[in-house]
Amino acid sequence: MSVDPFAAISDPNRRFLLEELRRSPKTVNELAAMLPVSRPAVSQHLKALLDNHLVTVENQGTRRLYAINPQGFQKIGFWLDQFWV
Repeated sequence: MSVDPFAAISDPNRRFLLEELRRSPKTVNELAAMLPVSRPAVSQHLKALLDNHLVTVENQGTRRLYAINPQGFQKIGFWLDQFWV
C-alpha cells in the first residue's frame, strides 16, 4: 500500500475521526457511536490513518485507544507551507 496522507484525509469520515481524536483519544466503539457507519468501517478508516502515521494506537488493558500523531502531519504541513508566500 502506498503511503499518501492526502489520500487518507480525502475521505470525510476520516477527517471527522481526526477532528474527534484531536479533542481527545478515543476507542473504536466511541468513534463508531458518532458516525453512521459500522464499527468495522470505522476500523478500516482508522487503519488507513494508522498506515499514514496520522494516528497512533495504544493498548490499555482490553481497550485500544486511538490518538492523533502530530509527527504524522509534518509531511502535510511541509507541503502546505510552500504555498504561504
